[in-house]
Amino acid sequence: MFTVRIATSDLEREDAYSVRSKVFVEEQGVPIFLELDDFDNTAAHFIVYSNETPIGAGRFREINEGIGKVERVCVLKEYRGKHLGNLVMHAFEEHAISTSMNKIILNAQSYAVPFYEKLGYVITSPEFLDADIPHRAMEKVLK
Repeated sequence: MFTVRIATSDLEREDAYSVRSKVFVEEQGVPIFLELDDFDNTAAHFIVYSNETPIGAGRFREINEGIGKVERVCVLKEYRGKHLGNLVMHAFEEHAISTSMNKIILNAQSYAVPFYEKLGYVITSPEFLDADIPHRAMEKVLK
């Protein structure tokens, strides 16, 4: 059974960091000093669990009044293809709506653009590099 929780303890935050480290640092080669940053101290961290095992993560932060930013969305390789990205994105959107936000922005790795487009996000930038990985800025207006 898969569940998404917002971190409320140091242990849950460490679960999120562990998943992010495995995906972004070990798998994709992002330097740890770029992956973990000062925004981690204030962002809401979402963790996807399979029973009590952390298997996915992402963070969310308000960047302007009414606008939230989704960042660091990832799922461990062995759990991909199980629609867990949809699960965590739905949790982000519910959180944004519950905190009176009306727009979500994100920077998607270019290969993932079709995933976000299926969820209603639209491209708002040309391709750019972040940590030497091609990205596109995207956004979704919430109803």
